[in-house]
Amino acid sequence: VQLQASGGGLAQAGGSLRLSCAASGSTLSSYAVGWFRQVPGSDRVFVSAINWNSGSTAYANSVKGRFTVSRDNPKNTVYLQMNTLKAEDTAVYYCAARRMDGYEYAPRLGYDYWGQGTLVTVSS
Repeated sequence: VQLQASGGGLAQAGGSLRLSCAASGSTLSSYAVGWFRQVPGSDRVFVSAINWNSGSTAYANSVKGRFTVSRDNPKNTVYLQMNTLKAEDTAVYYCAARRMDGYEYAPRLGYDYWGQGTLVTVSS
């Protein structure tokens, strides 16, 4: 499966952005899709994930209540709606996919397929 992340850009603190992760080469019906972010000099960290089949979701504490992950079956695309953005949300955001083999949870690690990053910059 190939992943293409898009939707990054510049937003003001308190504003919103929506990231998209479009998949090709395979349907996402057997996968979970996760979002991660990375700032220069730091490790890539988990942000959110969704299990395509079950719809189960997971969020990092830092984004819970502000970010929402969702899926669009016909478009084979996962979205990350980011509201009430903060300066500390500034990072390169990556989407990734992991085969779930029937498991219904939304994993925070173990992803095998990665898209390129999209830069989100939040100005304070």
